[in-house]
Amino acid sequence: MQTASSIRAPAGDLTSVALKAVNRILTEWAVPASKAALLCDMSDSTWKRARKPGFAGELTQDQMLRLSALIGIYKSLKLYFDDDLALSWIKLPNAGPLFGGSAPVDSLIEYGLPHFLSVRGYLDALRGGV
Repeated sequence: MQTASSIRAPAGDLTSVALKAVNRILTEWAVPASKAALLCDMSDSTWKRARKPGFAGELTQDQMLRLSALIGIYKSLKLYFDDDLALSWIKLPNAGPLFGGSAPVDSLIEYGLPHFLSVRGYLDALRGGV
């Protein structure tokens, strides 16, 4: 008998779902395609292809972690802030310790995957009161 933890979706299904979710998030945040590609660690042309249904490419572990972190960041923002701030936070200058006055989207692009994870943890801590 299979348990819930032993049932896994095929990697292609996970990639497809993650790309669809992140594309919707980045569209909702009004992040330009060129920055969206950088956030996902893709070229502009790969990001254009990846956004379309039926994308058959494979993503690296780094790219999948970025997508996962973006989904987590989005969720935390939606839970912590009102809708207007949740949608604009990613592009607003931020004096917080992780951002040094930069917009979070720019710091994510500049500092890469470790920063994605730090920002996600930062937002989770705000939400959880830690």
